[in-house]
This record gives sequence, structure tokens and C-alpha cells, in this order.
Amino acid sequence: MYRFHKLDKMTSTRCAVCKYFRRRCPPDCIFAPYFLNDNPQRFICVHRFYGASNIGKMLEEMPVQLRADAVDSLYYEAKCRIQDPVYGCVGIITSLHRQIQIAQSQLAKAQAEISFLDANFVGFEPTPSLSESLVQQNGFEQGLDDPFSTWFY
Repeated sequence: MYRFHKLDKMTSTRCAVCKYFRRRCPPDCIFAPYFLNDNPQRFICVHRFYGASNIGKMLEEMPVQLRADAVDSLYYEAKCRIQDPVYGCVGIITSLHRQIQIAQSQLAKAQAEISFLDANFVGFEPTPSLSESLVQQNGFEQGLDDPFSTWFY
């Protein structure tokens, strides 16, 4: 029972990579900060497409401050490749470019319509209706449109 407890303690300190390969996790394990043991699927996903040795080589060649972003990028690319084996994240990028182009064309069309309406209605003064022109010609208003006018009754 003591051995099981000791083994259990050892398993909880291993990173996901060492846990996957069932090996001891050294104190200077290059994978430990990026593949924690609470999320083994993250490593399995990346390992499926890139391989553990290739990931290790990439991490060793990279500056320490960029490694976390690189692992996040590898994980995102691997997830996209699982969802879309043919195009991967390129399919998502292409779709987003298409959406941007559609939005830009809609924006350009709306701006052109606004410019057209501004150009046609800047100096626009409403033309007087027939009754208004008669009132201006005669010099007085008859009040024909007012149903409460006293002359009507």
C-alpha cells in the first residue's frame, strides 16, 4: 500500500507528455510548463500531428518567452486539422477572408448610397403643392383643409 501511495504521488507530478509515455518526468522537462497533467488531450492532439520529438526540437530551438504561444498555436492547428483534415486552419482563414471581403463590399455599397443621397438632396427644397401655390398667388389662405373652420358650416 505504501508503494501505491508513492506511485500515486509520482503520477500527479508528471506532465502530460511523460504520463503519456509512462516515464519519469525530469525536473528540467521541456514539456512540463506547456503540457500540464490535468489536460492530457492537449498533448495527444498535438502529438498526433507533429510527434513528441518534433515538438521537443521546436521548443528547444525557440526562445523561452515564445514557447507558450508556439504550443498554443500548435494545439490550435492540430484541433483545426482534426475538424477539417483537408484544409485545417487554412480553411478557417479563407472563410474569414471571404467574410471580410463581403463586409467590405457591403460597406462600400452603403457608403456609395449615402454619397448618392447626399449629392442629390443637398440643395433640395421641397416644391410647393398646388394649394400652397394658390394661396401664394391670391395672397390669403382660404382654410379649405381645416374641417373645424367656421366657414364650412
